[in-house]
Amino acid sequence: MSETIRLDKWLWHARFFKSRGLAAGLVKSGRCRVDGTPVSKPSRTIAPGVVLTFPKENEVRIVKVLGLGERRGPASEAQALYEDLTPAREPENRDIEQRVGGRPTKKDRREMDQLKGDWTG
Repeated sequence: MSETIRLDKWLWHARFFKSRGLAAGLVKSGRCRVDGTPVSKPSRTIAPGVVLTFPKENEVRIVKVLGLGERRGPASEAQALYEDLTPAREPENRDIEQRVGGRPTKKDRREMDQLKGDWTG
């Protein structure tokens, strides 16, 4: 096992992306950082101890590289390659968001009808 690995290959090995091409595309876009420094070359080599910051889905992921890996193995093997430093997100409560600004639910309409005295059920 070598002491360094390409950044795009490591992101693929660690199962952050389904293909190496997707990982390379993210790095080429310049939205990936290695120890706080923006990187735009997928061939950038990384080693254990490096901290990576990159966008994934609707959040920014921060991970510390613990191992390099020799292959793209199962998820349990991939999770051993990094330590997740991403801060925990607050749970989304969609019921509260809908009740504050959205349409009333069927249950809400029944409760309103019952308060008005129009309820037949």
